[in-house]
Amino acid sequence: MAALGRATVRAMKGGKRMIPSRAALVLTQSAVTKIKSLMQSEPEVIGLRVGVKTRGCNGLTYTLDYAKEKAKFDEEVKQDGVHVFIDSKAQLTLLGTEMDYIESKLTSEFVFNNPNIKGTCGCGESFNL
Repeated sequence: MAALGRATVRAMKGGKRMIPSRAALVLTQSAVTKIKSLMQSEPEVIGLRVGVKTRGCNGLTYTLDYAKEKAKFDEEVKQDGVHVFIDSKAQLTLLGTEMDYIESKLTSEFVFNNPNIKGTCGCGESFNL
């Protein structure tokens, strides 16, 4: 299945690492709205899957794909009627992260505001922990 597109990563300033009390990933209302929109065009899909790959100039990058089923070790995040499945390899990198969706005149993309990241590349697509 083809990837949904690109995602940007942002290191959160302040150095305070958040430990979630309920969900590994929190979605903004903008992200929920976009995911619902994406789901309407793909009726056989049950949610989005977030993964991580070794790629880019800083080491790791997030991937987004449609999910037709929950894999055995996926962490499931349910929020406002949408389902996001976190691949087992990405679970530790996403703890305390906020997933947002941003649209501007030049781009529209999901953005991961992650307090665990030590650094990102100049374009914001890859990160290191």
